[in-house]
Amino acid sequence: MKNVSNLFWIITLIFAGNTFAQTTSEKLKKEQSNLEKKISNTRSMLDKTKNNAKASLNELRLIDNQIRFREELVTNFDQQVRGAEVKVIRKDAEVKELTERLSDMKEQYRQLLLYAYKHRNQFGKLMYLFSATSYNEAIKRGSYLERIADIQLKQFRIIRQHQSLISKEISSIQQEKEYKLKILNEKRSEKAVIEKDKRKQEEVYSKFKKEESKLLSQLKEDEKKKENLKQKINSAIQKEIADTEAKRKKAEAEKAKKSTTTTTTTPSTTTKPETTTTTTKKETTLPETKESAALSKSFEGNKGKLPWPVDKGSITESFGRNAHPTLDNVFTNNNGVDISSPKGASVRAVFEGEVTSVLNIPGAGKVVIIKHGNYRTVYSNLQDTYVKIGSKVTTKQAIGTLLITEGLSLAHFEIHQVVGTTSVALNPSLWITH
Repeated sequence: MKNVSNLFWIITLIFAGNTFAQTTSEKLKKEQSNLEKKISNTRSMLDKTKNNAKASLNELRLIDNQIRFREELVTNFDQQVRGAEVKVIRKDAEVKELTERLSDMKEQYRQLLLYAYKHRNQFGKLMYLFSATSYNEAIKRGSYLERIADIQLKQFRIIRQHQSLISKEISSIQQEKEYKLKILNEKRSEKAVIEKDKRKQEEVYSKFKKEESKLLSQLKEDEKKKENLKQKINSAIQKEIADTEAKRKKAEAEKAKKSTTTTTTTPSTTTKPETTTTTTKKETTLPETKESAALSKSFEGNKGKLPWPVDKGSITESFGRNAHPTLDNVFTNNNGVDISSPKGASVRAVFEGEVTSVLNIPGAGKVVIIKHGNYRTVYSNLQDTYVKIGSKVTTKQAIGTLLITEGLSLAHFEIHQVVGTTSVALNPSLWITH
């Protein structure tokens, strides 16, 4: 019975270890699939820029992304190969342990069968029972014989189970070895493509190095456009905040006036201080309605899970300060993220809300601002828009299409949080799902 108990414990440990290993393996495979999807999207966009005689900074950034994604994929392959190797070693040890225990159980079972054969006389059991000195002893002897028979049956079933488990483990080892070989081949292929991408990267890089003065001039112009876009967006949000506050004050004034006309006496000495205190408070904090507060909370709850503003794309400039891809010690500043996308791609709302602004800004195309409680999402560089001020939108609803530049389109996306009567730009990469 002790051997049976030990066997069940070993089997439990094996399944627990396999479950953990399987979870890690599935996670790596999921990461692999995600990276392969990113590589496919980036490759598709790079293919569409091949016909352009003039290389662009976006193309260079896409190549940088492609190399980075492929290097991450190779690292992922390394981890999967190591995991497969560890799994094969562990399973080999498990098979060895199981085989040894199977041998022990077969010997025990052989001895049980041999004992049963030697005492096969049909009167043996009866004589064993009748030779008892008392009734209670006879009952105990009968119980003992039943337990012996039960142990024999259990031992036989466990041997069968053991044989099946060993067979499965050996089959699993073979599958892991085949999978490891497949991953190694894919790793070699990726390394070859990385080298090819790096040669393309150097080729484009050298072209830009020859035009540094032109690049600096273009960079200054782009930074001016970014600053203009930033000011226009801030002005639009501030105007919306001011309009909301004006409407609130007007509603409060009408309510106070109505209350005054229905009251027979209104002491001026008490109302004046109250009015002053209320006004000071409203200047520092913009109150939310119940609906707005609920939408803000819902938007916050989806941080890191919001969909991309485009169906496919690759982030080619991140939030904040970014090093220029070719100019040394030159940096750009971004109030959001730039996502290179297929030309003319459709732009969609990342969350439900209400359109508060539709602007037309030189150098940034059309711009749509959507309100989500105390949050605002901004979509720039649009060619066409499908919404207007006051439109209610749902998550992933198309709101316009992107301008086309050099065979690609560039979506500029921002997220702002309204704090009091000011707005703060947030890092969109922390909010959208990757």
